[in-house]
Amino acid sequence: MTQLTAYLHFNGNCREAMTFYQECLGGELVLLPISDSPMAGDFPADKKDQILHADLKLGSFMLMGDDLHVGPGDVIGHAVSLMLECGSEAEITDLFAKLSAGGEVLHPLEHTFWNSLFGDFTDQYGFHWFLNFSKPEAA
Repeated sequence: MTQLTAYLHFNGNCREAMTFYQECLGGELVLLPISDSPMAGDFPADKKDQILHADLKLGSFMLMGDDLHVGPGDVIGHAVSLMLECGSEAEITDLFAKLSAGGEVLHPLEHTFWNSLFGDFTDQYGFHWFLNFSKPEAA
C-alpha cells in the first residue's frame, strides 16, 4: 500500500526538533547524521553532524526530516516535501512519470545505498515530492 508522509526540512536543527517531536508523541526515532553515511565525503566538515535523514515511527504514523533542503529565501515551516512510499518498483516508476510530468526532475529514479529505488522532483504546481520504494530484504 502506498503511504504519504510529511517530510520536514530544517536548517541545522533537525536532531533537536525531531527529538522534541519524539518526546511529545512517543515512537521510535532514527537519526542518520551525514558523517555516518556513504555521502559524508560530499559535504564540508561543518555539515558532518547535521542530519541526512530522520524518521519518527509510531504505529502507522511517520514523520521524516533532514537538514539539507532549506536554502536562501526559504521559510521554515513552508519547507515541507511530500514523501510517497510506494509498494512496488512498477508503482514507483508509474507514479514518478505521472506526477513529475510538466515539472522539474531533481534526481531521477535510482537505486540507493539504503536499499531503495528513490527519486525526487518539483511538480508542475511547485510542490516538492520524494518517491521511494524500499526493496524487500534478501532471504
